[in-house]
Amino acid sequence: MSVKLNTRQVGDVTVIDVSGRVTLGEGSSAIRDAMRDLTAKGKKKILLNLSEVSYIDSTGIGELVAGFTSAADAGGTVKLLGLTKHVKDVLQISRLYTVFEAHDDEGHAVQSFA
Repeated sequence: MSVKLNTRQVGDVTVIDVSGRVTLGEGSSAIRDAMRDLTAKGKKKILLNLSEVSYIDSTGIGELVAGFTSAADAGGTVKLLGLTKHVKDVLQISRLYTVFEAHDDEGHAVQSFA
């Protein structure tokens, strides 16, 4: 199953719902392209909902970091929502868990941008 993205607005926060596998190729490039597009449009508050991500590899993690960096360079913020056990484990193994602010509840995540 390839990755699917759905972008929606919750107040001034842009939520990207990600589902499927985020791997080398289509999955990671789709996330990278979506995040670049949002920052180019001036969207500075981005919440990546990863609750439906079944698998992520090192390339996918790299794209999360690249998106985080490009948003920060543009004065924006990227936060994560709904980490599955696999995604959380990969972030912890790569020592990136502390880089990203992660939330379990969408309401709290949206409020955290205020």
